[in-house]
Amino acid sequence: MWNFVNEALGRASIVALVPAVLWAVFVLLLDRWMIAPQAQSRRRVAPVLLRLTVSLLIGAVVAEPLVLRVFQTAIEQNVEQGRQQALDHLRSELLRCNPDPSQGNVSAPSECAPGGYLLSFAATPSGQQGELSTLRSQAAVLQRQVTQEQDRLSSIDDQVRSECAKQIPIAGTRLWQRSSECLRLRIVADDYRATHDITADASQLTTLNNRISTLSGSLASSQSSFTISRSRLISQRMAEAASAQGPIGALERMSALDSLANGNAVLFIGVWLIRLLFVVIDVLPVLVKFLSGATSYDRLLTERSHSAIRIDVEHTRTEERKAMAREEIERAETEQWVRHRKAELDASRREHIAAMNIRVTRAVNELEAELTRVGSGG
Repeated sequence: MWNFVNEALGRASIVALVPAVLWAVFVLLLDRWMIAPQAQSRRRVAPVLLRLTVSLLIGAVVAEPLVLRVFQTAIEQNVEQGRQQALDHLRSELLRCNPDPSQGNVSAPSECAPGGYLLSFAATPSGQQGELSTLRSQAAVLQRQVTQEQDRLSSIDDQVRSECAKQIPIAGTRLWQRSSECLRLRIVADDYRATHDITADASQLTTLNNRISTLSGSLASSQSSFTISRSRLISQRMAEAASAQGPIGALERMSALDSLANGNAVLFIGVWLIRLLFVVIDVLPVLVKFLSGATSYDRLLTERSHSAIRIDVEHTRTEERKAMAREEIERAETEQWVRHRKAELDASRREHIAAMNIRVTRAVNELEAELTRVGSGG
């Protein structure tokens, strides 16, 4: 229990003493009950099964922290490796979901928002990047146009110079003149210059190139700020994720042990052998106690148990007889009181009747005497 609580807390703590002591007392009392002898051996099957089940459960619970302790080094290495892989995955996802606009693909994948991988920036160079791309496209188109116009005009001028360098004589005179082709080419050159303002296009191209140069410098500064800001935010997220991992808990250790055992047959067998060993050690006292024959102590306990049962039965009978005797006495006293009460009531009734007879006789005598006096006086 000490090991398990410390692993659950991720560190050694004095607080683990409280559950460790309580667990030790609980296991001690439970072990005493499991190996306690029974008085009636013919009824031992159900209690033995119950005690074996309890001992198996306790053995399994006790074995797990000890197994984790035995393979602690490999478990901690596996957990640390898994945590580092999780941090590396988080870093790669943050970089993938927050791309550098200078790389061309500035849109984050659709699954980044539900996963919480999108970072919040005060400003991004994506707007400047779009403007710079537009200006570069315009400059490239204009550059091709200016180049084509200049090449065409140079070609026409070359033809003009070549043709106008030739002179033909005027018939009947000693004068020389330009050819009609020279004049035509000059007209073509003048028309091309009139219809194609190469100077204005070149000036516009220069303006675009200056704008591109200025915007490129600003964009480079913005991209540098974006990269620094992204690195800072990613470092913050990584630090938060690392701090949230906390100490290695019991659940992580159990999961790591299961992962290690599933990938290694030898380790899998070793882990289960150690678990079974601790379970057997915990079950062994119960098996030895109930697979061995009855001892003198068991027979003495059986005799004492039978004696206690007989004594309790006799005591119960005695108490029952006392209770019945008390009930009989109380019933007799009640019946006697009823008889006395009835006699008193009968005597009272008779006294009342006698008193009434006396009063009637007295009244009759008085009436006769009064009548006699009245008759004598008349």
